[in-house]
Amino acid sequence: MAKALIVIDMQLDFCPGGRLAVAGGDEIVAPINDLMADFDAVVLTQDWHPHDHASFADNHPDAAAFSQVEMPYGPQVLWPAHCVIGSAGAGFHPTLAVDCADLVIRKGFRPQIDSYSAFFENDHRTPTGLAGYLRERGLDDLTFVGLAHDFCVAWSAVDAAKLGFRATVIEEATRAINLNGSREAARETMRKAGVTLA
Repeated sequence: MAKALIVIDMQLDFCPGGRLAVAGGDEIVAPINDLMADFDAVVLTQDWHPHDHASFADNHPDAAAFSQVEMPYGPQVLWPAHCVIGSAGAGFHPTLAVDCADLVIRKGFRPQIDSYSAFFENDHRTPTGLAGYLRERGLDDLTFVGLAHDFCVAWSAVDAAKLGFRATVIEEATRAINLNGSREAARETMRKAGVTLA
């Protein structure tokens, strides 16, 4: 069974000093780099939002960041504007070993729908194409690391398990936003889906 490391959103806006900083986000770059040589393939995901993205609180009059609204595809947290296409914050952390990546997959570029998972937009129907790429390369055993544990990492790992991949999350190589207990909720959801937490 060939193995792939899926590195989720190791971008400057999710690291300390960024627009949607995850505490300690930069601490996991070196451990992630060290893991890359142990895998048959490395995939990087990159949040990639237009400035008018529907998930940005700034684009909803009188809405506060981290509040929640209903979208046609379900509940949506409204985030501070982040990872805007072409911005410095959308770039990968400068010490991430991007040259080791076989594929970079961008998500969240459709203005009206967010995309936490590396596999689907938040409607759970619109695919990113990652599953097909992995299957064509025979990469069945997936390990997830990166940011943030309780959103994009968890959604990606759960979708991987639902799609029939073997899915593992190395928790020491993630960091969480932990919005209203979201870290523990994500852990429970992942376990129920059959994701291994290592």
